Amino acid sequence: MSKIKSFTEKIWYGTGAIGLDLSYGMFYEKLYYYQTNILKLDTKFLLILSSLARVWDGVNDPMMGSLVDNTNTKFGRYRPWVMTGATLNAVVLFLLFFNPGLKLGAGAVGIYVYAAVMYVLWGMTNTAADIPYWSMVPSFTTDPKERSLISTVARAFSGLGQGIVSIIAPVILNKFGAYNSVKDGYDWTAKGYIVCAAVFGGMLLFFAFLSMSRVKETAHVKEQEKFSFRTIFEVLRHNDQLRVFILFALLSNTGFYTVSGVKDHFFNVVVAAESTASWFTLSKFNLFMTAGSVLGLVVVPIMLKFTSRRRIYQTSLLVAIAGYAGMSFSGLAHRWLLMSISYFVNQIGTASMFVSQTVFLSDVVDYGEIKMGKRKESVTFSMKGFLQKMAYTVQTIILNLTLSVVHYNKETERIAAGAQTLYSRRVINGIKGIMYIVPAVCFILSLIVFSTKFRLHGTYMEDITRQVNAAREKRLAAEAQTQAESV
Repeated sequence: MSKIKSFTEKIWYGTGAIGLDLSYGMFYEKLYYYQTNILKLDTKFLLILSSLARVWDGVNDPMMGSLVDNTNTKFGRYRPWVMTGATLNAVVLFLLFFNPGLKLGAGAVGIYVYAAVMYVLWGMTNTAADIPYWSMVPSFTTDPKERSLISTVARAFSGLGQGIVSIIAPVILNKFGAYNSVKDGYDWTAKGYIVCAAVFGGMLLFFAFLSMSRVKETAHVKEQEKFSFRTIFEVLRHNDQLRVFILFALLSNTGFYTVSGVKDHFFNVVVAAESTASWFTLSKFNLFMTAGSVLGLVVVPIMLKFTSRRRIYQTSLLVAIAGYAGMSFSGLAHRWLLMSISYFVNQIGTASMFVSQTVFLSDVVDYGEIKMGKRKESVTFSMKGFLQKMAYTVQTIILNLTLSVVHYNKETERIAAGAQTLYSRRVINGIKGIMYIVPAVCFILSLIVFSTKFRLHGTYMEDITRQVNAAREKRLAAEAQTQAESV
């Protein structure tokens, strides 16, 4: 039975995802361009930083999940962590895009240290809010349809958060930018990024507290088992479907974040050099993305009436792949309207894919309970945040390696010094390769892994759900009997 009884309560829960994805959007969409073009950080340093940060996340994220599993306060297990994490993450988000007066350029060690510290702190504070937020889904209900509905609502608001960043951030950056007559557009400045971080950080706090103040938790029995790396490895070792989930979700997330991460470079480099369509701007391109994301969220509930979640997920990936293919063809042909429409199609598939992933991870929690005899919701859901960061790292490695090979930093310095006006064909082709090829390949590989290795569907999953419900009823009956005997 669902502890979120009404659709209104589901809405209140979902609003929390708006704030979380405002922070995500700034980090995954805007940070890399800010680091390379505003802070002038070397791409080789960023490659090392992102890789080392993921090593720490591999420790920090499961640790956070275990801390949540062992939390028991009068305010609940999850809500205190969500509100504390959101507060800290909002502060760090602002500091991440704020330079306290440190020198930039060659030999400027201070800005490199500052950027590294804030980068790691953002990941830690985001984890503190994100893991407990999404871990609440399987605790609400064991009904697959209810989980799908709760996840769809949350993903809808999550997409709204990403859409706000994608559409509003370029407007703010242009507003506080410097006009460049050569490319007939605006060069983004540090002030615009600070304003964006302040606005979105404030919205993160507002929506997190709004959501958690409206969603009430029931009493939880505190976990007796404390954090240990042995527990984490035990969960991964026994839950083979969690390992499969991590692989296919990592691949598809990498494809998604590759487009998000390279879009700013694509518009400021490729479009500035090749497009003559004055309407084709980043904000308007992202409108197609947001519209597709919203439409994609209704796909899962509608299709569930006609087919299985397995088929829905496979269809979602195929639609996303078709959208990427259309983007590649139309972009190379300079058919910008068709490229925008293809992005719209892609986002329909991507949005429904993310909804399904959240539900699948809830199923993985149930599967793990049957396999291990213990329910590890937050530890398992910590893998969701970790694989998102891993996906970001993989796309960052691809982006950094490509930009290093084509000497992006050197050309950026030459343009800033007035030695050249636009980027060379070498840089343009490198960014095109990232935008047009990498995402589609990642989604194709994800489809193959999911279709051949993921077993939590059909009658097999129905049997697992029955076992989980039976175990829960038995546990509740035992608790009721103990209370009656104590009276």
